[in-house]
Amino acid sequence: MSVPQALEAASPLQICRLMRPDDANIVGNVHGGIILKMIEEAGCIIGTRHCNTQNGDRCLAALVRVEKTEFLFPMFIGEVAHVTAEITYTSKHSLEVQVKVIAENLLTGAKKLANKAALWYVPCSLQNVEKIMDVPPIKYATAEEEEQGRKRYEAQKLERLETKARIDEVVPLPTNPDDSPKEQHTVGYSQSSLIHLVAPSDCTLHNNVHGGVTMKLMDEVAGIVAFRHCNTNIVTASVEAINFHRKIHKGCVVTVTGRLTFVSNKSMEIEVLVDASSLMEAKKQKYRAVSAFFTFISLDKDNKPLPVPALKIEGEEEQRRFEEGKARYLQNKAKRLADKERKQ
Repeated sequence: MSVPQALEAASPLQICRLMRPDDANIVGNVHGGIILKMIEEAGCIIGTRHCNTQNGDRCLAALVRVEKTEFLFPMFIGEVAHVTAEITYTSKHSLEVQVKVIAENLLTGAKKLANKAALWYVPCSLQNVEKIMDVPPIKYATAEEEEQGRKRYEAQKLERLETKARIDEVVPLPTNPDDSPKEQHTVGYSQSSLIHLVAPSDCTLHNNVHGGVTMKLMDEVAGIVAFRHCNTNIVTASVEAINFHRKIHKGCVVTVTGRLTFVSNKSMEIEVLVDASSLMEAKKQKYRAVSAFFTFISLDKDNKPLPVPALKIEGEEEQRRFEEGKARYLQNKAKRLADKERKQ
């Protein structure tokens, strides 16, 4: 059995786009969902190009996971987003794409690193969407670089399996049949849902929803939750790993639901769940397709962080989710401090 020849990693891909008024909120901050969609498009393009450099079925890179995504600086109307994607690791059936977003002020020429993310894709055959193709291996500059990539691969693979097991156990989100008013700053007060019918324009060549489309919907719902809790200008600060558990097909109805899980002095963690069901086949049950945690912050008119109202907890289940969110918050805070010390 022949070993696939390692290829030079595909040249970094860059996409540029001017931020328009319809990309932003009422105070001019570009929606996080717009940026997530651009990040995913760049990853899909470079991943698909790389996987089609070999013989065999033509394939399309399908998004399966987005690692923690940092929103380092807000982006504004009139700025140019430079989205750069690069393949940094390949396994037999998946590839890692790292993406950076540079925001350019056209008037001053100033540039800043606005976002960075890592995404994982698998190549699906165009002839048979269930067939996962082999990924052409890439060459690494050093053995250490390859080993670091392998560790990232193993870590995300384990976390995906753990998350899927946990999500499968999640009880459907409660409804409010009597539509009774909720107390402000409770989970129920800000909890929000969006229902979307999947159209052809939302889909890939496989007639499955683009990952970027789903992420944009998730960010919109999370933003509504954050706004209802704070009633101020809010922006996406980061996104914990987004796991794509099952495909969403053309013609499905998706329900995107967001709810607060944890609030610190200046940030809010919002769990966003995406459920899908077939519009034409009513007998098929609704299923959990995607899950993630979004972090939002509240800003004043000068884009400075504002204090966030405390979350009023009701019941054991909300308390459990709050403690789990607090643990994630403290873990991420410790990691940021460690990274800062290492750079110094």
